[in-house]
Amino acid sequence: MDSFSALKFFGALFAIMNPISNLPIFLSTTEGASAAQRSAIALRVVIYCFVMGTAFAMMGHAALGFFGISIDDFRVAGGLVVLLIGLKMLNGNDSSAHHGTEEEKQNFPDADAVAFYPLTFPILVGPGTITTLILYRQQADSTQDLIAYALIFAAVLASIGVAFALSGRLAGYLSQTGRVIMTRLMGMILAAIAVEMITSGLSVLLPGLAGSAG
Repeated sequence: MDSFSALKFFGALFAIMNPISNLPIFLSTTEGASAAQRSAIALRVVIYCFVMGTAFAMMGHAALGFFGISIDDFRVAGGLVVLLIGLKMLNGNDSSAHHGTEEEKQNFPDADAVAFYPLTFPILVGPGTITTLILYRQQADSTQDLIAYALIFAAVLASIGVAFALSGRLAGYLSQTGRVIMTRLMGMILAAIAVEMITSGLSVLLPGLAGSAG
């Protein structure tokens, strides 16, 4: 098993759940809501993300075992999912897996009902987030790693809560150019981490490939 890297986990999780690139989505789905209502929605989003994320982190490995899927199988498949999301971000496109299809976007509910769907699921806790939480949880095998894992997850959720609660103010400072630059930078980081996920999984599933590469 690969050793846990707090920096890589933070980079992957922040890139996928990125509060900056998701800020316009939050603003559009809560259009017409007051500042107090947006703060309440932001708090509910953080709570929902915490509950869902913790559940996947704690039970993800058991669920994979139930279906006879090894962590390395999931690492390769999940890495491909994360890679596709990263490439979409690099090209300036939203991933339908996280942001919904065009038809789904047209049917998003009113502001007072968006905290869980679509903001928490699938925008913030989608396939890429789930993959990242499960894979890095399996690498965190010491008490110190688990503490770092929990603190990083909490820090990312806190950044989302603050950004969404202050979305009305931040919107005035965040230019379209700035958002595009942030999205593409996070996409590149995400793609690099995804490649490492895939190669790590393949090196175990296909040891001969790792030997020939060396």
